Amino acid sequence: MAKEFVVRKTPGDTAWFTKDRFGMFIHWGLYAMPARHEWIKSRERIPEEKYQKYFEYFDPDLYDPKEWAKAAKNAGMKYAVLTTKHHEGFCLFDSKYTDYKATNTPAGRDLVKEFVDAFRAEGLKIGFYYSLIDWHHPDFTMDHIHPRREDVEPEEFNKGRDMKRYAKYMRDQVTELLTNYGKIDILWFDFSYSNREFKGYPGKGKDDWEAEELIATARKLMPGIMIDNRTEIEQDLWTPEQYQPRRWMRDNDGNLVVWEACQTFSGSWGYYRDEQTWKTPEMLVRMLVNTVACGGNLLLNVGPTSRGYFDKRACDALDAMGYWMKYNSRSIYGCTQSEFEAPTDVRYTQNGNRLYVHIFAYPFGQLILPGLAGKVDYCQFLHDGSELLFREYVPKADDSNINPMGNLDPGDVAITLPIIKPDHVVPVIEVFLK
Repeated sequence: MAKEFVVRKTPGDTAWFTKDRFGMFIHWGLYAMPARHEWIKSRERIPEEKYQKYFEYFDPDLYDPKEWAKAAKNAGMKYAVLTTKHHEGFCLFDSKYTDYKATNTPAGRDLVKEFVDAFRAEGLKIGFYYSLIDWHHPDFTMDHIHPRREDVEPEEFNKGRDMKRYAKYMRDQVTELLTNYGKIDILWFDFSYSNREFKGYPGKGKDDWEAEELIATARKLMPGIMIDNRTEIEQDLWTPEQYQPRRWMRDNDGNLVVWEACQTFSGSWGYYRDEQTWKTPEMLVRMLVNTVACGGNLLLNVGPTSRGYFDKRACDALDAMGYWMKYNSRSIYGCTQSEFEAPTDVRYTQNGNRLYVHIFAYPFGQLILPGLAGKVDYCQFLHDGSELLFREYVPKADDSNINPMGNLDPGDVAITLPIIKPDHVVPVIEVFLK
């Protein structure tokens, strides 16, 4: 039997999540129109009247969420998380609590509903991202990331504003999201910064969001839903962003946790026309493997254009992931960190008695796996199911100091490899353990 890793218990249902392992993040909003980063309103300190132009002309006439859903499924993704509202405050759904929504733009319809219907039809689970930040709302007060931070003093700006009213607004909108669209599997809040001060004014955190009541509202409406910990209250999901953890993440008490690395194809979450730091297929696959090898999930982001389609660079990246996953997904779905320690340039994932050996640097002639002698029953390349011969050095009591297995150390397994690397950015060996 493979080793069982004891993970911190969560209030939500994470069983499906830790099997599916791979999801799509979608950052979409008005910021797709300037196409210069999803934080453009804050970065360029754009006033409301100027930003309003994007609202007036937002017309995603090529939006076909069925195409999105098929692209996600073909890439091997099992769930998707959509930004129902980002920091700019614009809502992709038809909320009765604001006029700042897609139904009041030339789009003229509830874009979230179409997303849910399309992705659910493809068998993908549904997640809603909801920003705790709102630079449009009349009760949201000044802080260090607010677009008006250099234009007006906080005391003057905050007159008449009430974060309690804003917290109620969030609860009302979360109620809509968890009432009007059927079963929702993930609620992805973003984000808190109570440790940041601006001109004597503190940042915002769980007290500003009235996070306990917000979370209680969500759990009452949707029992079993997964919720992240970005309200500053630990829940189901830890979400490291734009970096790859080197080991299984733990909470403050040292317990293993359910976690998900959220990553972009390039250097931006929203559509950024001129951004050029797009990750290679090999890097993307390695990120997925590294994540699962440390007991986590990968949420890989696409930023659609303002006309509503995935641009070619994103489609190419999804296609590359799909090619690798078609033949190697068995090393991802249902897998987790291995009980064995992988050698240099190799990553292990494991599912029961199947050990998956991901080769990051393809060696000449053979791959040596320390410590597995006597434990291996059969080996094959995963992509085509072709046998790989192996030999092992199981030391015996009467062994002399002369190594009977040439360059093997006691406990080593040497798998014979073809000289030419298979046509996969990361080849995988499936090892059946005794």
